[in-house]
Amino acid sequence: MTVAIAAMAWEACVPRYTLNGASIDYSVYKTISFGEFPIRASLVYPPLQSMFENRMTDMIAQQTRLQVIDGRNADLHMEGEITNYQLTPQAVGEDAYASQTRLTITVKVKYVNNKNQSLSKDLSFSAYRDFSSTELLVDVQDELCNQICKDLSDLIFNATLGDW
Repeated sequence: MTVAIAAMAWEACVPRYTLNGASIDYSVYKTISFGEFPIRASLVYPPLQSMFENRMTDMIAQQTRLQVIDGRNADLHMEGEITNYQLTPQAVGEDAYASQTRLTITVKVKYVNNKNQSLSKDLSFSAYRDFSSTELLVDVQDELCNQICKDLSDLIFNATLGDW
């Protein structure tokens, strides 16, 4: 009997950590909503908007207990725009041609905390991937964009809901 009580007391003292980095007080925050993230870059890859929005929504649904709802009346709200989709040459080979090309995507995010306005933020995030210049962009674009969207989602999550 005393062993069982001691074991329960020990278990109650063990700290609990979340592995996803979220620092959300679920007694205060229950809902989140997302506005659109339209592409405002000079170079446009049409599937990018839905790819990014879906990645963000899925990440929140998988890593938090927040309910994703429509409209701006949620406890938390995110919206923004994709401001840059850029290709730049990187490594230059012996023949003076680029041997690597960098795809960079930049997203501007407006994070609104309707429960505590002082925690609201306007932020900008960039992520990139390099690929061989011998490859055509159309052949690697989907995979690169998926990887970059994952990186951007991680950065945004950590800066807002993770409150790093």
